[in-house]
Amino acid sequence: MKNFNKKPLLVVLSSPSGGGKTSICRQVVKTIRNASHSVSVTTRLPRKNEAEGKDYFFVTEKKFKELIRRKQLVEWAKVFGKYYGTLKKSVKKASGKNLTMFFTLDPQGALAIKRKYPSSVLIYVLPPSLSELEQRLQKRKTDSSQIIKHRLRAALKEITFGNKYDYLIVNQDLKESVNIVKSIIQAEKNKSRNFNFKSWSKFQKL
Repeated sequence: MKNFNKKPLLVVLSSPSGGGKTSICRQVVKTIRNASHSVSVTTRLPRKNEAEGKDYFFVTEKKFKELIRRKQLVEWAKVFGKYYGTLKKSVKKASGKNLTMFFTLDPQGALAIKRKYPSSVLIYVLPPSLSELEQRLQKRKTDSSQIIKHRLRAALKEITFGNKYDYLIVNQDLKESVNIVKSIIQAEKNKSRNFNFKSWSKFQKL
């Protein structure tokens, strides 16, 4: 069966820290054909079990500012005192290989992608509750209680951007959330704007 959904699709997942965007993204990428996860650049230190080039590209602040100066970033932001950004080459990779490219970004980065690529799909992942989010952050054992409180306050502010997204999902169960995101992707691929009519016409006989 021929696949005529050949146009690249940019998908941005956002959530408060601990909301599940990265876990969902990893699971979805494993099960969708021609899908890839854009690896962001950051100046923060790696957490336990994070790998260079897989979770992030870890760079110095000097190197990050050099990327800004050379205009090699699609978007960037300073979050909790650390810089995060998306490399332009990630978007070019999606366009060149007709990939479904996933990004895990905060609202500032997500909306920047949407402005530059209006056909991109923004999905906001909500935690079931703030108390559940607090428990998840505590289980990570990477932040002090003070930083966790700061993250929870930031989450309340960040969630207000949810109405600017194309889709909202509540991450109560990882498997269910993964299936919802996969359904969203399939629906988006079937939209007429993402259908490659030129490719389809090559297989038609009059």
